[in-house]
Amino acid sequence: MRAYRHPAPSPVWQKPVSCLALAAMLCLGGQAIAQADSSPAAVWRATSRLGYGPSPASAQAAQTGPKAWALQQIDGAYAASQKPPNIPEEIAGFNAPVDDLARDLHTYNEARKRLRERAAGAPANAQEAEADKVIVEERFLREMVRTSATWRVMACSDGALEQPLLAKMTEFWFNHFNVSITKGPTRAFVGSYAATLRSQALGKFEDLVLASARHPAMLLYLDQAQSNVRGLNENYARELMELHTLGVNGGYTQADVRELARILTGWTVALGQGKAFAFNPRQHDTGDKVLLGQSFKNAGVQEGEDAIRMLARHPATARRVTLRLAQAFVSDQPSAALQTKLADTFTRTQGDIRAVMQAIVESPEFWSADSSLFKTPLDYACSVLTAQGGVKDQRDVQQTLGFLSQAGQPMHAWPTPDGYKTTAATWLAPEALTRRADYALNLGGRMAEPTYLQSFLSPTSRERIARESPNLRSGLMLASPDFMNK
Repeated sequence: MRAYRHPAPSPVWQKPVSCLALAAMLCLGGQAIAQADSSPAAVWRATSRLGYGPSPASAQAAQTGPKAWALQQIDGAYAASQKPPNIPEEIAGFNAPVDDLARDLHTYNEARKRLRERAAGAPANAQEAEADKVIVEERFLREMVRTSATWRVMACSDGALEQPLLAKMTEFWFNHFNVSITKGPTRAFVGSYAATLRSQALGKFEDLVLASARHPAMLLYLDQAQSNVRGLNENYARELMELHTLGVNGGYTQADVRELARILTGWTVALGQGKAFAFNPRQHDTGDKVLLGQSFKNAGVQEGEDAIRMLARHPATARRVTLRLAQAFVSDQPSAALQTKLADTFTRTQGDIRAVMQAIVESPEFWSADSSLFKTPLDYACSVLTAQGGVKDQRDVQQTLGFLSQAGQPMHAWPTPDGYKTTAATWLAPEALTRRADYALNLGGRMAEPTYLQSFLSPTSRERIARESPNLRSGLMLASPDFMNK
């Protein structure tokens, strides 16, 4: 996938030269860290990689022992994932029971269809036409998009609403199993999809793959809902092997793609019946199949479940998934030794994600000064909001979503199934830093100075910021080179 090319910057207001200079100094900032001690650098690394940066409370807690604190976050995230998300009632509609959302989408689609028919001259009953107009004007899909995006921004920045590592794991898995609101019907289910991935985020990988596979967001996004014995669609089968499990070099062939697509025929949705997932036996290919050398006899929906579990347990999947986790939490280029250790852990525990995350935190590489990571736009936005104590009002949400769109990582709208890249090479560019400075200065101008961040800044950054006027210091801290890394 090609790296996103940022459009030319358009600063929202003229910034002092010192702000841009701080951002331009990015590669010179940061504090060395050689081991999991209790230094500010160790605390920063723990809170920024297993969350979105330190809050006053997490910084104080992690100071007693960053490594022990980090391991506690893994257990805490798992425990939180087993409970429903704490979503404010006014935006909780996106997480209604998924069958209810399927029924609502059907109602919305049918109302739009009838309005179009009436506009084309079909007979109209005034009372029914008015009822359909009300349904359409409620803008069901738009509300699902708005509220689910609002929740993601709130959840990543407020530990009182969502456990920070769980928010980060939800982001990671959403990207790994990416769907996009750029495909219309997916909009109704994108928030529910994120919540579903959240519930499996630190469990067994095969359960996570199955949860994604059966969700209407994925069934509709990759056209699996349309695939049947008379009209085979290979989109989902291909991405399931190439992106979700084995990887492009995982040893499968085009024949395997076709066989997997045959195995999965009948996996669909039935919106009119209020079924977000349905297995239609009449659409299923009942013939024998051979996938990766293993025979599959006709067993209905069980065929697909067995095939997905087989793929999730494959050694190539262990290597691919753990490499992506290492790239997200350790380094853009993790060592071969770490990759082997994590893949072995994945295989030994039958894909226990919590065990893999524990192995990551226990590794020397996680704490090594040589293991650098640069924040993606979403990482950065969530860390800025975390520094101000979470979302304060709707303006924070709108500015954050606007920043993400301009920065090339729009919420829930990455268009291709491969998801966005997390490397510095993708996101580190002068115009990108300018956009971050714009965002930081806008939010920083409305917040109290986060003095607790001082200990995490390099002497150079602290000295430069101290020379500026007090009303700029919050924004300059958030635009500093130190704040860009995790």
